[in-house]
Amino acid sequence: MAETTAETSAAAAKRRRTRRTALLGAMFLMATSAVGPGFITQTATFTHQLGAAFAFAILVSVLIDIAVQLNVWRVIGVSGLYAQHLGNRILPGVGWALAVLIFFGGVVFNIGNIAGAGMGLNALAGLDARIGGALSVAIALLIFLSKRAGIALDRVVVACGALLILLMIYMSITTAPPVGEALKQTVLPEQVDFFVITTLVGGTVGGYITYAGAHRLIASGNTGPENVRAITRTSVTGIVVASIIRFLLFLAILGVVTTGVSLAEDNVAAEAFGAALGEIGLRVFGLVFWVAAITSILGATFTTVSFLTTPKTSERTKNLYFSGFLVLTCSVFLTLGQAPQTLLIMAGAFNGVVLPLGFTVVLYAAWRRRDLLQGYRYPRWLLIIGVLAWLLTLYMGANSLTGLAELWMTG
Repeated sequence: MAETTAETSAAAAKRRRTRRTALLGAMFLMATSAVGPGFITQTATFTHQLGAAFAFAILVSVLIDIAVQLNVWRVIGVSGLYAQHLGNRILPGVGWALAVLIFFGGVVFNIGNIAGAGMGLNALAGLDARIGGALSVAIALLIFLSKRAGIALDRVVVACGALLILLMIYMSITTAPPVGEALKQTVLPEQVDFFVITTLVGGTVGGYITYAGAHRLIASGNTGPENVRAITRTSVTGIVVASIIRFLLFLAILGVVTTGVSLAEDNVAAEAFGAALGEIGLRVFGLVFWVAAITSILGATFTTVSFLTTPKTSERTKNLYFSGFLVLTCSVFLTLGQAPQTLLIMAGAFNGVVLPLGFTVVLYAAWRRRDLLQGYRYPRWLLIIGVLAWLLTLYMGANSLTGLAELWMTG
C-alpha cells in the first residue's frame, strides 16, 4: 500500500514538473520568437537614432503587446483551438486565409532567421555564413525529430532565453549606460516617434509570433477554463521576458552611444558590442545574434507548421512538415544567401494584415462565441483593452497595405 502511494506521489510530481516545463516552454517560445536577428538590429538602430527617448517607445509597445497577447492566449488557450480552426468555426475560410498569410510570412522570415544564424556563427567563430546557417538548421532538425521533441523544444528555448538575459545584463553593466536618464525618458520622453512604436509592435506580436506561445500551450495540453490563471500568468511573463531583453539591449547600446563613439549605420549592434568590449565584444555579439536566430528558427518552424496541422495530427506527419519547412527555407537561403529584400518587405506588409485579421477572430470569439470557449464568461475589462489594441492594429494594417500597394506599383 505504501509503495502504491509513493508511486502515485512520484507520478503526480512528474506531471507537475512536465506541466511547469511546458508552460515555461510556451512562455519562452513566444518571447524568444520575438527576439530574432531583426529584433536586435531594430533595437540597436532605434537606440542609435533616438538615444534615451527610445525607452518611451519600448514602454508603449510593451503595453500594447500585453493587451494583444492577454487576449490571444486567453481565447486560444480556453478554447483549445488553433487560431485557424477558431477562425473557420466563426466564418468558414477565414482560418485558411490566415494560415496562408502565416505560411508565406513564416517561410520568408525563416530565411532571414537562417541568414542571421549564419552571420552570428561567422562573428562568433569565423565560420562561413552559409555553412553556419545550414548547421543551425541541422540543429533545429535534430530538436524537432528527437523522440521527445516537445520537451526538447521547451528546454532549448528556456535555456536560450536565460542565456540571452544573462548576456544582456553583462553588456548593460559593461557599457555603464545613464540608467537614470533612461528611466526618466521612459515616462517623459524628449521626442516621440509613432513609426518606431508601430514597428516595435509589429516585430513583437506580428505574424506567426502572435500565436507561437498560445499554439505551444495547446500542443502541451494546458488548455480549458480550468487553466485560465496559468494561461494569463504565462502570457504576461512571456511579454515581460522579451521586454526585459529589449530594455537591457537598449541600455547596453545606449551606454556606447552616450560616449560619443561613431557607429556604422549598416551594423549598429555589432559596432556597439565591438566598441564596448573590442574583439571579445564581437564574439559576444556573434553569440547573441546566433542564439536569437536559432530560437527564432525554432519558433517560426513550430508555429508555421501548427497552422498546417491539428492537435490530433500524428507525430510522423508533423515531423515531415517540420523537415519540409526547414529544408525549403534552408535551400532558398543557400541559393540566394539571404531572403530577397522585396519578399521581406512584402512579408512584413502581410504581417500587418495578419495581426488585425487574426485579432478580429479572437475578439469576436470572446465577445459572441461563448460556446467556443467552453461556456467561459470572458472578462469585460480584457475585451475593452483588446478592442483598443485592435483599433491600433487596424491602423497598422492600413499602413501596411499602403506600403504593399506602393511596392506592387514600383515592382
